[in-house]
Amino acid sequence: MTDQGFDIGEKTGRPAAPVVIPSIDQTILDADAPVERPPAAMELSGAVIRMGEWLVVVVIGIVLTIVMASVTPMGPIEPYGRVALLGGTFFALIAELAGCYDIDARFSLRVALARLLSAWLGSAVGMLTLAFFLKASEDFSRGWTILWFALGTGGLVMVRGAGVLWSRSLKSRGVFNQRVAILGTGAPADKLAEYILSNPRLTIDLVGCFDDRSSSRGMAATHVVPHLGDLDALVARVRAGGIDQVIIALPHATERRVREIVARLSMLPVLIRLAPDLSTFAFAGRSIVILGELPLMTLFERPINGMDRVIKRCEDMVIAGLAVALLAPLFAVIALLIRLDSKGPVFFRQRREGFNNGTFMIWKFRTMKTDMLQFDAIEQAKKRDPRVTRVGRILRSTSIDELPQLFNVLRGEMSLVGPRPHAPSTRVGDRVFSEAMENYAARHRVKPGMTGWAQVNGWRGETDTSDKLEKRVEHDLFYIENWSLRFDLYIILRTCAVVLFPRANVY
Repeated sequence: MTDQGFDIGEKTGRPAAPVVIPSIDQTILDADAPVERPPAAMELSGAVIRMGEWLVVVVIGIVLTIVMASVTPMGPIEPYGRVALLGGTFFALIAELAGCYDIDARFSLRVALARLLSAWLGSAVGMLTLAFFLKASEDFSRGWTILWFALGTGGLVMVRGAGVLWSRSLKSRGVFNQRVAILGTGAPADKLAEYILSNPRLTIDLVGCFDDRSSSRGMAATHVVPHLGDLDALVARVRAGGIDQVIIALPHATERRVREIVARLSMLPVLIRLAPDLSTFAFAGRSIVILGELPLMTLFERPINGMDRVIKRCEDMVIAGLAVALLAPLFAVIALLIRLDSKGPVFFRQRREGFNNGTFMIWKFRTMKTDMLQFDAIEQAKKRDPRVTRVGRILRSTSIDELPQLFNVLRGEMSLVGPRPHAPSTRVGDRVFSEAMENYAARHRVKPGMTGWAQVNGWRGETDTSDKLEKRVEHDLFYIENWSLRFDLYIILRTCAVVLFPRANVY
């Protein structure tokens, strides 16, 4: 389980002792300079510890084989290397199942060693049992087996001890901390703030409180955290990158009020949770997490977060990088054809909406006549559009005009797969998309993509009706909530099929 502000100390069953509430670091309150957090710090450090323990098991087995083979006859040494690799992998699987990398085992050496040594013993017993049934136990040196287990135990203890010290050091520097804002005033917000500030075991930096009603009402001087404004101020702080998690703690709030707040916050790339006294209404099916000894309801997860974000970025860099290298000759040919076909630049750049409602300049091959280009995209491309050039018609029908967006992907502005980015002024009827559909902005919780779930299901081309827009957004939100690497690769393969056999709504 990843750390999202949970209690990382050991559970004692005793009530928390009263402590003096510390003051909040002023750097946390500076809205103009949000503290940057390394992406997926908890997951990445956990991956380092996992790899270190796997390596120590495998390397000890291989080195021990080489040393013993030089002083005593052992027969072929290759089987020993294979056993070391198999044993390391077997141990890694059992350690994962045994909870060796859970939050409490990351910071408590006692808990970690109890689980780790149990997993190592279990893997040794499993390997010996497997060797017995395969009748292979006589092929290996018993001395090597005993020494490998003993030295492996010592190596695992040393690596995990170093890992615990490293994790504690990172925690003390706030690397794992989540920046949390409380939405609410009065007793519920005060109680929650006091609990967070009085529990140093929590990996939380408390930013402050916000009031969803009005910033002019202020907060009493007895409150333990500063009042930083209303709901608009909270949204602005999240968009500035200064908040990772919002906890809603409102006194005697109605369901309608909570729904309105959630509708506003759900458009943002932030984790949203509800304090337990409001855990009824339409959110009863949401998951519950434990903040120390306090239950909180998760309303919306930050999509594609933690290690998933790292995996998706690696996917983008590897595939986009290879595609650019392989398609470079095609780029040159297309550039030449565009220049021969009509006057004007080879590339077309236009401002589009991206992650977290930000904007960026998208790259495409120019497919329209220079004097008819629309940089605001008020008029969408349509079937038999007179603005499209002869070469442009071929490029658009095959989606080849989109290939320069590979550079947007490499720059981190886009992803290979995601909701397609639209220009801010794109309209359906007389209303821009964001006004025509209430949850349209929820698409911007992830990076836009070169292709997406909506596109491979036929929802592309001109979006001239509210029904078409609704279907696009519906497919985009389904993708966001169900992302996986396998889903991405499936969409990429479907996209290749769509490009080879284009449908009628591509123009």
